[in-house]
Amino acid sequence: MSHPIAIAFIHGIGRTEPGYSAAMQRALARRFARLVGRESPDGASELVFEEVNWSAALQFREDRLWRRLLPDGPMRYKRLRHFLVDFAADAIAYQPAPSDRTAYDAVHREVAGRLARLAERAGARAPLCVIAHSLGTVIASNYLYDLMKRERSFMCPSVRAILNGTPMEHGETLSLFYTLGSPIALWSLRFPRFGEPVRFPGALPRHHPGLTPAWINMYDPDDVIGYPLRALNAAYRAAVTEDCPVDVGSIFTRWNPLSHVGYWNNGRVADSIAESLAAVWRRSSALEVMRPLRRAEPRRQRRGSRSTRRTA
Repeated sequence: MSHPIAIAFIHGIGRTEPGYSAAMQRALARRFARLVGRESPDGASELVFEEVNWSAALQFREDRLWRRLLPDGPMRYKRLRHFLVDFAADAIAYQPAPSDRTAYDAVHREVAGRLARLAERAGARAPLCVIAHSLGTVIASNYLYDLMKRERSFMCPSVRAILNGTPMEHGETLSLFYTLGSPIALWSLRFPRFGEPVRFPGALPRHHPGLTPAWINMYDPDDVIGYPLRALNAAYRAAVTEDCPVDVGSIFTRWNPLSHVGYWNNGRVADSIAESLAAVWRRSSALEVMRPLRRAEPRRQRRGSRSTRRTA
């Protein structure tokens, strides 16, 4: 039988509440079920979703910073300034300093914890799909890069301690990586040759011989935060499967930079991802999967017959 697919969502900058991916989850489940049709009695159950809410790791420090700044002197545009502390400060705080990785590791612990939970729910060898937006694409890229470089001890011990050792948690089953409105190109300026991308693990064929991994980078041409990636260097051309221009946002935002916030609710984005998920699901190897047992209602028995229960 085929594996369920483990799907991790990673949000972008700003104070983000749980449920930010709810619209996309519904769209993916609906479209996926339609694509697989009779191949699965309950297509939506083949997708296991988990949100990473990493903003909580930084919010306390940002709130404390704002409380310190507020009474210290006159400041105009306080609402806009508070907005910038909540949003732009995420990108600044996340960047590790040479002598301090506190915020960087705190964010990565949130990612590790959710991937561990996802492995418990979907299965140790479930094909993994990561869908990240905005600054979340940088976080996902850094996390996966550190994870793949474990022989060089890139990942903090406190982050690695959260992992339970399953193939999925260690990135061995990473099959799809979707970056939406990604500023990775801007972050590449930190490196002389524009950096080194995530490399898909060579272990995937061991777990799912029929799968070929893909990194799809989706960006709206009107989104000034999202950029193509393949042009950065030869390494990115080899790692990124496709730079895919999309038209996202509402009637008020799709034609301007505010389109950056429109990826989660866009039908075209959901359609593209659902098609990839259906292809992965069909090609995933028929490994034994431990699923939670559901206790069925007891059948009505004739008098004198022995009561039985079934599990599914």
